[in-house]
Amino acid sequence: MVTIADVAEKAGVSISTVSYAMSGKRSISPATRERVEAAIDALGFQPHQAARSLASSSTNVIGLQAPLRPGVDVHVVMEIVTGVVTQMRTRGYDILLLTGDDAHGIERVARGSMVDALLVMDIESDDPRIAALSQLEQPSVLIGLPAGRRNLPCVDFDFEGAGWMAVSHLAELGHKRIALLGSPEEVMTRHTSYADRRDRGFAEACASEKVVGSVHPCPAGADAVDALDAILAEDPSITGFFIHNEAALPHLVARLVELGLHSAEKPAVVALCPENVALSVPTLTESIAVPAFAMGTAAADAITEMLGGARQPGVRLIPPTLTTHER
Repeated sequence: MVTIADVAEKAGVSISTVSYAMSGKRSISPATRERVEAAIDALGFQPHQAARSLASSSTNVIGLQAPLRPGVDVHVVMEIVTGVVTQMRTRGYDILLLTGDDAHGIERVARGSMVDALLVMDIESDDPRIAALSQLEQPSVLIGLPAGRRNLPCVDFDFEGAGWMAVSHLAELGHKRIALLGSPEEVMTRHTSYADRRDRGFAEACASEKVVGSVHPCPAGADAVDALDAILAEDPSITGFFIHNEAALPHLVARLVELGLHSAEKPAVVALCPENVALSVPTLTESIAVPAFAMGTAAADAITEMLGGARQPGVRLIPPTLTTHER
C-alpha cells in the first residue's frame, strides 16, 4: 500500500510538506506543490478522508442512526436508508450507519468530529436521544415526529393523516365497526412516534365518522391470523379492517377472504404499507403507500439545506394518498 512517506520520498520533500500540500494548512511554493501532486498521481496515492478534509474542516460524511429494534420492519427501514444514501451520494456525501438505539453512538461520532451532520430514525414520541442531539455542534434532522414542542427539524410521513384517510374510506364503504391491526406489541409499548400518531388519527376519525373503532397490536408473520381470529371471536360485528403490519398483511388478507369478509366486490381492508408490498398481495384492493424511499430523500434534502446555511426547515410531512388496485 502506498503511504504518505512514499509520496514524500518520490517528491523529494518531507512528510510534513506532503501533508501541507494536501491540507492547505501552510503555504508552499507552486513548484513544490506540483512535485507533490505529480508524485501522488504517479504512485496512485489515495489520501485518507481525514487528510483531504483538513482544509475545510469537513468530513463529507453524514451519520445515520437506524436502530434495528425488535418489531421493526427491516425492509421499510432499509428503503428509507436507501433513499438517504442515494440522495446524499449525489451531494458528495458518504454515510456512516449507526445501528445502536441510544445517544452514546451519536455523541461518540459527533464529538469525535467523524461526521458533518446527523440523521436519526425510529423516533419515539418522547425520545431520549433528542436532548443529546440538541447539545451537539453538528446539525441534525429527525426522521420521525416526536410529541410536544420540537426544537429539531423533522421529516416524516403523515401517519396521523393516514389513519384519518383509512377510516373515512371504510366509513364511506358502509363499515360501522373498524379494527386497526397494527404494529407488534413491542413497537406500541415503546410509543414509537409513527404508531402513536397513526392510532391517534384512527381514533379521532372514528369519532368524527361516528363509527366504532378498536386498536390491536398484531404479531408479524403467520401468527397474525390467530390474533385476527381472537379479535373476531370477541367482536364478530367488526366488518372493516385497517392493517399496518407489512409482514402480517398477506396472512391477514388471506384469512379475511377465507372468512368471506373481504373481496374485490365487497372491500373491507385498507392497508398502510409500501406500494410494492400492496401489489404483492393479489386480493388487496386498497392501500395507502408508505413512501419510505421518499422519506429518506426528503431527510437528505433537509440536512443538505442546513449544511448549506439555510434556516432550520421545521417539520415536513409527506401527505398520504389512497390507491385502488384493479385486480
